[in-house]
Amino acid sequence: MQTTTKRDLCEKIARRTDNTHMVVKKTIQMFLDEIISELAQGNRIELRDFGVLEIRQRAARKARNPRTGEVAFVPAKNVVAFKVGKLMREKVGSTTKPQQPPQGT
Repeated sequence: MQTTTKRDLCEKIARRTDNTHMVVKKTIQMFLDEIISELAQGNRIELRDFGVLEIRQRAARKARNPRTGEVAFVPAKNVVAFKVGKLMREKVGSTTKPQQPPQGT
C-alpha cells in the first residue's frame, strides 16, 4: 500500500487544472481549515458520495495501563466520526483484490 500526501494530491490537481501548485495548495488548505472550523463548532459535514464527518462524544471510562496494571480514569471527549458515502463505498469496495485460493493440499 502506498501513502498519498497532501503534496501529491496538490501536484495531481495542479496538473489536471492547469493551476499552479501554490494556488491548489492554498485552496486545499482553506478547504481543510473550513472542515476543522465547522467540526469545532459542532456542525456536521456532508459531502455527497464521499461521506459524512461529525462529532461524537466518547463517554468517560476506566482504563488499565497494560504495563503496570494500574487503573486510570479517561475523561469524556469529543471524537470525529466518518461515515463512508455511497460512491466511495462502491469504488473502494469493488477495487479489492480477489482472494487467492489456499495453496497445497
